[in-house]
Amino acid sequence: MRILKSLLILSITCMLNNMVQAQHKHTDGEVQSHSHYTTHDATPAHKLIFPSSTPDRIISNLTEDAAHSFAVNWRTDQQVTNGVVEVALATDGPEFLLRDVRKINAVSQKFENKNRNEPLVRATYHSALIKDLQPNTTYVYRVGNGEKDNAYWSEWFQITTARTGMEESFSFIYFGDAQNNVKSMWSRVIRSSYRDFPQVDFMLHAGDLINDRDANLEWGEWFHAGSFIHATVPSVMTPGNHEYRDGILTSLWKPQFSLPENGPIEELKETCFTLDYQDMKLISIDSEGFDESLEAREAQVKWLDSVLQSNTKKWVAITTHYPIYSTKEGRDNWELREAIKPLIDKYGVDLVLQGHDHTYARGFPENEDKGLTVVENAGTVYAVSVSGPKMYDSKDQEWMVRRGEYTQLFQIITVSENSIEYGAYTPVGTLYDAFEIIKKNGKKKLINKIPDDPIRLKKDIVKPE
Repeated sequence: MRILKSLLILSITCMLNNMVQAQHKHTDGEVQSHSHYTTHDATPAHKLIFPSSTPDRIISNLTEDAAHSFAVNWRTDQQVTNGVVEVALATDGPEFLLRDVRKINAVSQKFENKNRNEPLVRATYHSALIKDLQPNTTYVYRVGNGEKDNAYWSEWFQITTARTGMEESFSFIYFGDAQNNVKSMWSRVIRSSYRDFPQVDFMLHAGDLINDRDANLEWGEWFHAGSFIHATVPSVMTPGNHEYRDGILTSLWKPQFSLPENGPIEELKETCFTLDYQDMKLISIDSEGFDESLEAREAQVKWLDSVLQSNTKKWVAITTHYPIYSTKEGRDNWELREAIKPLIDKYGVDLVLQGHDHTYARGFPENEDKGLTVVENAGTVYAVSVSGPKMYDSKDQEWMVRRGEYTQLFQIITVSENSIEYGAYTPVGTLYDAFEIIKKNGKKKLINKIPDDPIRLKKDIVKPE
């Protein structure tokens, strides 16, 4: 009898210990299960919304010095209070683990937000700058909590730093708005772009990455769509109007991304900035900030003049969400155009890459030689594109060389010493538009390479019932 009693006590003790081990306390004293997943099984797509102790939403970003550094951000639950990056030279086999693996401590911050019609999400966001790297070199890295247990680390990713000169070309992919149905319908666009151009050096997003600035589900879909691509191909992005609400930038922008902090004022940090990539200067203009704040508007114009005046790079590209020349009927961002187009013209900017209008158009305002294959003394080329499924109608205008409607696109842009090659592709790999800019001795020549396929217009694709 005494033995049975002892066994019963032991059984109850073990059961209680298991219950205790399956619980933890948040800092506010609330008892929760270890996984948000079981707590929120009733929440649709809860695995895209809630973090765990294993890193998710991992993304690498371009820095001001992409030949010697890259930035990385990721997310965990709040039980992980610190983050670590391990980085090493990539090797043919696993022997990099036996060599010098650097450890870099991340900046970690606890964060919580609750968007409209969504549950409260608690997370720790981690960011780290990996510097002192060699140019044109492939590294492996992973992110985690610094402990030995592999369960709380990401996989090892490979990433290659930029070159320092223009002995070899580089390429980047430019996306217009993803915005809606990101997991369902944008995922194939970014994945097709990477499948077709796996050696791409970075990706550029021209705003409206999602539709509702603080929606954890939508951000979860965006990170899910890009998956490991975000971690292996550095990104750079400018915010769109849907990253704002009532003039306020989403609180998730800076925790999620690490972008250059060299803009003109604190209000525009990591939204208006510049960076150099080999022999190209890339500039982000925060057009929603421009639209919402007189101070931000004046600061960006003055700053842009200074950046372009002091530029020593051969090629210059600007990305901004609102188009200088709109494609959609009834839209006209004349204040933005009047403020920065004189500087674009004065300093001979090569490309302006935009979004917002959910159609496609490419051309230049001095399009007097319409229909010519070769355009001498070409000016700035303006592009408006859309990568997501939300579509608008467009209006044919004189500045347009090629336009299109109801078409999801991505653009591959290859920069060489004396030329820029541009191709706009659909998700199934169809080339929709193409051109080349050749610049020698201060003169630019544009060669149109438009496919013979007809213009895609909604009226020809979607038949009325």
